[in-house]
Amino acid sequence: MKIPKTLTTYCPKCKTHREFTITLYKAGKRRGSKLGERRQAERKKGYGGQKFPLQHNQAKTTKKQSLKLSCKECNYMMQRKGIRLKKAEVV
Repeated sequence: MKIPKTLTTYCPKCKTHREFTITLYKAGKRRGSKLGERRQAERKKGYGGQKFPLQHNQAKTTKKQSLKLSCKECNYMMQRKGIRLKKAEVV
């Protein structure tokens, strides 16, 4: 699916309709020092290993792509709800 680079929508910070630039959301770098990562490592440590079953058979053929909108005036960022599609392309 082709998504336009710009979109006019309501900006809650400016309190008016403004033009937003669109980028696809990308997950940040995972850090091993964070609490969740440390907790998971502690659970997996030692004899017995994984505390819950890993999913081996993938049922879904697509992933949800979220859109990251950035206001051109005030640089306010917000996200749009994920759309399930095979390939998203910002043009």
